Parts: sequence; C-alpha cells; structure tokens
Amino acid sequence: MSHDMSFIGLFLQASLVVKLVMILLMGASIVSWAFIVQRSRALNSAKNELFQFEEQFWSGTDLNKLFQDLSSRSQITGVHSIFVAGFREFVRLRKSEAQGDVVVEGSSRAMRVALSREVDELESKLPFLATVGSISPYIGLFGTVWGIMNAFIALGQVQQATLAMVAPGIAEALIATAIGLFAAIPAVIAYNRFSNQVEKIENGYINFMEEFAAILQRQAIH
Repeated sequence: MSHDMSFIGLFLQASLVVKLVMILLMGASIVSWAFIVQRSRALNSAKNELFQFEEQFWSGTDLNKLFQDLSSRSQITGVHSIFVAGFREFVRLRKSEAQGDVVVEGSSRAMRVALSREVDELESKLPFLATVGSISPYIGLFGTVWGIMNAFIALGQVQQATLAMVAPGIAEALIATAIGLFAAIPAVIAYNRFSNQVEKIENGYINFMEEFAAILQRQAIH
C-alpha cells in the first residue's frame, strides 16, 4: 500500500485528533502573523509620532495653540493624548484658582491616567502572542504523541511490521510538532521585540511627562 508523503497527503491520512491539532495550530499561526503585522505598524507609528511631537514641542511652539490644534482632531492617540489630558486639566484647575501644587498634581494625575490607557493600547495583542509562543509546542507535542500512539496501536495488530508501515503514521504525527514550532517561534520573537519597543516608547512618554510637569509647575507659580 503506497502512502502520499506530501504535507497534504499526511494531513488527510492523520487521525481526527491530529487533524484538529494541526488546524488549531495553523489558525493560531495565521492570527499571530496578522497581529504581528498590525502591532509592528502601530508601534512604529507611535515611535515616529513621539519623535515628531517632541521636536515640535521643544521648538518653542505656543502650548495653547498646540493644545487647540490637537483638541480639534477627531482622534487623539499616543503622546498627543498625554499632552492634551495634562494641559486640559492644567487649564481647568487654573481657572478654578486652585493652588499651584494642586494644579501640578492634578495635571500629573491626568497624564498618568492617559499614559496608562496608551500603554494598554500599545500592549494589546501581545498577550495572545505570548500565549501562542508558550503553548503551541505543547499542543503540537500532544498531537505527535497521539499520532505515534495510534501508529503503534495499528502496528500491534499486524503479524509482521515493516518500516514502510510505521513511517507514514510517525511522519504525520511529527508534522503536528513542526506546525507547533512554526507557530511558536515567530510569536516568541515578535513578543520579545514588541515588548522591548513598548518599554522604550513608555519610557519616552514618562520622560515627556516629567519634563512637561516641570514646565507646568513653573507656569503655575507665576
């Protein structure tokens, strides 16, 4: 009896459990790659946005005009959101004639809340990549163990075993592990890379917040 040793042939010959494992892992891999592309674009955009905004901010532009320009946008994200939140609270507290320390603390608190929201957005999809990277090899290993177990059970039902009889069953089982690794490796690499990028962008946000808070403090005491 001849066996189709191609990927499609081995998939079609696999047991139902091994097929389900392969489908699950291939689906996880496809979703992972979609998230990798989306996160790569989002983080690069956030990094460029931070760089451009800091150049504009430190160029001596009028803060009131910058605030009005950003507030008029339909969508405010990243460092823009942190600046708008802090300056809006600063203006509101100044109008209420609050003390300088209260004004600065209120503005800093508003910026910290905005920072938390922006970091949560930057980290979205990363838990999925971490999950795929950590469990995919084990899911693939489960499919392999199940497939090899079935191959040896079938082997025990014949009087004379040959390599040609057992090889296809073992090969189709090992494909599950291969797919698991194929799904896990890019996910782990992307997760580590994106986590590092998020940390750098977050540090950039925090540094801007500290510097902006110092500017607001000087304005609050005048």
